[in-house]
Amino acid sequence: MAPGSSTEKKTDDGQASKENFIHLCNPHLEKMKEDILYHFALGTGTHDFPTLFGDVKFVCVGGSPSRMKAFIAYIAEELGLGSPECDYPNICAGTDRYAMYKVGPVLSVSHGMGIPSISIMLHELIKLLYHAKCSDITIIRIGTSGGIGLEPGSVVITRQSVDATFKPQLEQVVLGKTVIRSTNLDEQLAKELMQCSKEIGQFNTVIGNTMCTLDFYEGQGRLDGAICLYDEEEKLQYLKNAYESGVRNIEMESSVFAAMCNLSGVKAAVVCVTLLNRLEGDQISNSHDVLVEYQQRPQKLVGYFIKKSLGKV
Repeated sequence: MAPGSSTEKKTDDGQASKENFIHLCNPHLEKMKEDILYHFALGTGTHDFPTLFGDVKFVCVGGSPSRMKAFIAYIAEELGLGSPECDYPNICAGTDRYAMYKVGPVLSVSHGMGIPSISIMLHELIKLLYHAKCSDITIIRIGTSGGIGLEPGSVVITRQSVDATFKPQLEQVVLGKTVIRSTNLDEQLAKELMQCSKEIGQFNTVIGNTMCTLDFYEGQGRLDGAICLYDEEEKLQYLKNAYESGVRNIEMESSVFAAMCNLSGVKAAVVCVTLLNRLEGDQISNSHDVLVEYQQRPQKLVGYFIKKSLGKV
């Protein structure tokens, strides 16, 4: 079967159904006898990917290893596959680059901070799912962000990831040439997640554009970095321009996440909570307990979505 193709099979009632498999945009991989996923400490020559991961249907990724371990414990309990006392081993324990946890059809993976870090992880994650012969995969990034014009604690479901000039694209240099890739995300999936939030009814949720930057300080117009060569008026005007263009939050991973999922034929979404309103300041001042509760909101929403998708709601 060619990478990225769909195959038909017969269901119990004799109806034909299609399965969507991962698409690999790399013909060179077909010639390799073994594929070593170095940053995961996994390889096709040492691990049985279909046995380990073949039942995965949902992949949730986020920056922090501890947060992704907390998510797998949460979803395990929600799906009736574990309890708070259970321990979930790190599948990538052979490396300190990323952490990976699995329970039932759900895989939880950390990606670090920034485009380079999540890009490396996604290359190996997409290959892992391909080698495992996974089909009909949904990948969701859950995380934190800075809001624009939203109350702290609001959840943003990304419509498009835009760059620092508000364009829905990822600009990447490959072999010395600039390549432009689309950063749109699955519209129907965003609507389904929004409906789930309405059913939960616990926190404000919006669908909006997410600005993905290359930096936490100057790239996001902060005044509190080690270097800042603009004034507060210029900063506020920039953020207001972003808001008027449809941007509702800022983070540092969504553009390459959207672009790579698009190229791989994977249904994807970004769900981030806002920790502050950037129109009102640059530093996060809420208490630890408040921030912990905020950070649980994306996992509650995505957990509910997974339960609903599996018919457990």
